[in-house]
Amino acid sequence: MGYIDGMTITSKQSSTRRAEPGRIRALALDLDGTILGPGAVLSDRTIRAVKACAERGIQAIIATGRAILSAEPYRLALGLEGPMIYFNGAIVADPGKGTYLSTTLLDLKAAEVCLALSRELGVYNQVFFPGFEGRPEIHFITEKDREEREQYFKRAAIRAELGNLEEALARPGLPGCVKSMFLAEPEICAVIRSRLEAQLGSSVYIAQTQRNFLEVMDAQVSKGYGLKKVMDFHSLVPEEVLAFGDEENDLPMFQAAGFSLAPLSAKEEVKAAADHLIGSHEEEGAAAFLEEFFSL
Repeated sequence: MGYIDGMTITSKQSSTRRAEPGRIRALALDLDGTILGPGAVLSDRTIRAVKACAERGIQAIIATGRAILSAEPYRLALGLEGPMIYFNGAIVADPGKGTYLSTTLLDLKAAEVCLALSRELGVYNQVFFPGFEGRPEIHFITEKDREEREQYFKRAAIRAELGNLEEALARPGLPGCVKSMFLAEPEICAVIRSRLEAQLGSSVYIAQTQRNFLEVMDAQVSKGYGLKKVMDFHSLVPEEVLAFGDEENDLPMFQAAGFSLAPLSAKEEVKAAADHLIGSHEEEGAAAFLEEFFSL
């Protein structure tokens, strides 16, 4: 595990790489389980810390599996501008300007495999579709009004439309979908993952983003992929970026950034991969770290 030495963090990637407060230009921030507290609440302390960093010229970048609409209240509360990472990197967009920096879609045949598996196993599945003529916003559809639909709404504050996914995936001119998502207990997610890996192999990226959320995206997609896009946009090098995350889908972002930090409440494999551990999300660990590291 990396450590704080005075006001620096030593990266496990290189014993000579140290995160110096004066050189950091950006923060890549996961939302759920990292900067959001229980109940997906963004605390006043966290808002103050991130805004204080912004006043010093440090760019904060949201890096989330959430949809743009679901993450927008947090972006606005933090006062952030510029491109952000959504859908685990499938979409990199600047909601303030209404522009897209990068869109990477899942092949429709892969989405059809997910749908067939969900029907076979009786598991809840929802598919996120890109905008199209007459309907520019990203939207998502599920086939049955089950408790998982409401569960996702309570978590993300957006609710899936009801519809026939087979028909939606067959819409003429559809270039692909943003992601396919299963909601099921962890042991069922493990079965789904194994089946998908056997059928789709390296053509997809599969990530467990909550204990019962299993997401399927194009193989190129990850938070690391999205972060590299934003880093190129801002002309950032890894040593200028601190990445904060707690779940499996944050690991590629840890590789893209120069330095990685995980809360004590993170998954064990994420804590093992991080350069430094911070307080749990219940304890506002990210805010406490920023206050100390940057002497806010």
